[in-house]
Amino acid sequence: MSVAATPARVLTVVQLIPALRAGGAERSVLEVGRALVQAGHRSVVISAGGRMVEQLQAEGSEHIVLDVGQKSLLTLGRLSKLRRLLRELKPDVVHVRSRLPAWMGWWALKGMSPRPHFITTVHGLNSPGRYSAIMLRGERVVVVSQTVRDYLISHYRNLDTARIRIIPRGIDPEAFPYGHRPDEAWQKAFFAEFPKLTGAPLLTLPGRGTRLKGHRDAIELVAELKQRGIETRLLLLGVIEPGREAYVRELMDLVHARDIDSQVVMTSARDDIRDIYATSALILQLSNKPEAFGRTVVEALSLCRPVLGYAHGGVGELLAELYPAGRVPPGDHERLVERAAELLRVAPPIPPLQRYRLIDMQHAALALYEEVSG
Repeated sequence: MSVAATPARVLTVVQLIPALRAGGAERSVLEVGRALVQAGHRSVVISAGGRMVEQLQAEGSEHIVLDVGQKSLLTLGRLSKLRRLLRELKPDVVHVRSRLPAWMGWWALKGMSPRPHFITTVHGLNSPGRYSAIMLRGERVVVVSQTVRDYLISHYRNLDTARIRIIPRGIDPEAFPYGHRPDEAWQKAFFAEFPKLTGAPLLTLPGRGTRLKGHRDAIELVAELKQRGIETRLLLLGVIEPGREAYVRELMDLVHARDIDSQVVMTSARDDIRDIYATSALILQLSNKPEAFGRTVVEALSLCRPVLGYAHGGVGELLAELYPAGRVPPGDHERLVERAAELLRVAPPIPPLQRYRLIDMQHAALALYEEVSG
C-alpha cells in the first residue's frame, strides 16, 4: 500500500521521539516516515535509537542519534546540539510525539528564522499539568482518538479546539488480511513450542508486563470459565520483559492458586502476532485504565477475529463503532465471564474493515504537513 505522488513542493519533516525500540508512537514514526519518502519528501528522525532504526533507514528515512527523551539533567545539555542540528537541517516541520522531546524541540526552535512549523501528537492520556501542556503548543495538535480529544478539552479549558486534528492510527489490511488462516507449518511449529495451548479455544491478551494491561483479569476469566465447565487456553503475549520478573512471578502464583497451570502460557513479544490472533478464539483487551487508542482491536477485527474488552477509553470507542458485542463495563468480572461464554458459543459476524487503515493515517499526516507549510 503506497502513498507515492509527485509533490508540488519537497518538504523536510523532522520527527522527535525518545527512542525507536517498540511501541505505538514509534511505529507511527516509521509509518509516517515511509509515507513522506514515498511521496518524494525528506524524512528525518531524531532519537536515542533502537531496534526499529534499521527498518526506518531501509524505508528511506534518515536517522540522527541524539537522546532527547531521557528524563535527566543530562538531556538539557544536548539542547545546543539539537538546535545546531535543526539549523543545519532547515526543516519545514518539526513533529514531536512525546513530552520531553516536545520541550526540547520547543526550546531549540526559539530564535530560529525562518521558524519551522511545530506540530505535536498526543498519543496517550498524560496526567494534566504544566509539563504535559507542552503538547498543546503545536500549531496543530494531533490526537489519535475522540477519547484523547475529549480528555484534552476537559482538562485544558483554554485550548483552542480549532487546532486539534483527529488522526487515528491505522493498520495495513494487507498485513492483517480478512479471514487469514495460518499455514499448517506455522501451526505445527507454534503448538509444538506451546503444547499447553492445544485442545481448547485460545484466548490471547497482548500487552506489556505492566499491571495496567489486565493480566490478572484474564487469568481470573479463564478460571471462572473453567468453573462453568468451559475449557479454554490463555496466552499472555508480551508479558515477559526485562525488569518485570517479579510481576511475572506474581501472575504465575495466581495461575497456580486458581489451579489453571495447564491452561496458561506467558511469552515475550513475538513477530508472528498475525498468525497468533488468527488462531485465537478471542482477543482480550482488559486494560484497567482507559487507553488512548486500541490498535489491537483494529488488527484483530481486520483479521475477522472477535475482541472482548472493557468499554472505556480508545478501546471502548473502537468497540462501540466496530464490534459492540465485545464491550463489557470496566471491572465487571461477572459480565466479562458471561460475555466471553456467549462469544465462544456464537460470535456475531465481523464485516471487513472500512476505516482505520494505515493509508488513511498516512494521507492525513501528509495533508497536515502541507496545510501548515502553505
